[in-house]
Amino acid sequence: MTNRDRPPRTRGHGTSSDGPTDEFLLGLLESTLAYARERDYTGYDYFDGMSSRLLRWAPVDNKWVNIAVQESIKRAPVNVRPLFLVEQRQNFKGSALFAMANATAHDLTGNPRYREEATALADWLLEHSNDDYAGFCGGHTHEMQLLDERRPANTPNVIPTSYAVKALLRLGADRYVDAARTAAAFLEEDLDYTELETGARIKYQPQYSGEFYTLNGGAIGARMLLDLYDRTGEERLHEQATALFDHLTTKQHAIGGWTYRDPPSASHLSMDNHHNGFIVESFLHYREVTGSDRYEETLDDALAFYRERLFDPNGAPNWDEESSYPKDIHAATQGILVFTKAGDREFAREIIDWVLGALYAGDGRFYYQRRRFYTKRFTLMRWCQAWMAYALAEHLSTSAEISVANN
Repeated sequence: MTNRDRPPRTRGHGTSSDGPTDEFLLGLLESTLAYARERDYTGYDYFDGMSSRLLRWAPVDNKWVNIAVQESIKRAPVNVRPLFLVEQRQNFKGSALFAMANATAHDLTGNPRYREEATALADWLLEHSNDDYAGFCGGHTHEMQLLDERRPANTPNVIPTSYAVKALLRLGADRYVDAARTAAAFLEEDLDYTELETGARIKYQPQYSGEFYTLNGGAIGARMLLDLYDRTGEERLHEQATALFDHLTTKQHAIGGWTYRDPPSASHLSMDNHHNGFIVESFLHYREVTGSDRYEETLDDALAFYRERLFDPNGAPNWDEESSYPKDIHAATQGILVFTKAGDREFAREIIDWVLGALYAGDGRFYYQRRRFYTKRFTLMRWCQAWMAYALAEHLSTSAEISVANN
């Protein structure tokens, strides 16, 4: 392990005496990307149980058997995927995150290898867009068995699509921008953009008939429209994003957070950490892109709730507004992104330091989750590696020290 790969000396939950330096974090980003690159960005995923070859060989195809296998794999305290012969695949959203992290690594180091990797990943996104819809879109590469439906692999939804759009716009070549612009049609037509008295809403995915609204999906869809507006200047995109945000403000609870779905009873999740982080980051992006203080009161309440209820003072993420555990790598990475974007780099560093003490395995690899009495010591390529690479890259891109050192 090199000096860059070695985590800093820690105490308590990973809070070091002086915190990780920018130089160390740049080396950590490079190690994290190397881990993924050496594996062709392919690995296990959070919801991949239906890709078990043992399940496919079973003599029956039954919803309850599928759910039992899928949930047992997802919830097991150790990684049982090899035992179930779960296929390792490249993930659409993970590829978008890795593309952006590689692009930033190129900006920070000048190493052309990172630009080549980013371009190859962006090309992969174009090749794996689902062409059955009105515009550019993508989804998870594993089939999912839900209570009310069996979702085929590559069913597109707003979340991976939005990150892929962000990645294509970041790379900037005409072919990428042209494809990304068509995602607005996917959102409007296939996600059924609908105007309301309070603003507007969209579906999480096409052909979805559930009588509820997935709130973080609306926020991420609005952010995607803002990304496209920022690139094209098309005012209609700005107006549609604003309408989606307007509706979200009516769903914010008095304590400052949002439940996963509206009505809240439609999900077992409450005000969980990383989905609230998606919403807060999206409102911050509106302010950044437009320069407007339209949602300042919403943001003030949301950031206070997010910091005080969903994180410990030492940077450890809580699960939701009531539960400390499990402490999930994705919640931590989203916190790094939110507080970096909000200008609170010091607290973003606290979260990074906690991750290094609690979930870092060394050599650029991160564990999935800290439970109350044990840690899930395995790695999921998108959930752990892609999100950590992207969060580190975005955090470092705001560092004056790194920028000066590489100009």
